[in-house]
Amino acid sequence: MAQELKSVILRNRSTLLRDGAGVVSLIAMLIVGLNLPNLI
Repeated sequence: MAQELKSVILRNRSTLLRDGAGVVSLIAMLIVGLNLPNLI
């Protein structure tokens, strides 16, 4: 089980990095959107 999980992570490293970048950008947009009324 652990070996299979490790091989999946190694094969899909670039996809995981892109997904992580997408999550970070969505969180950043959420924080900015929630704080936008305070700035105006």
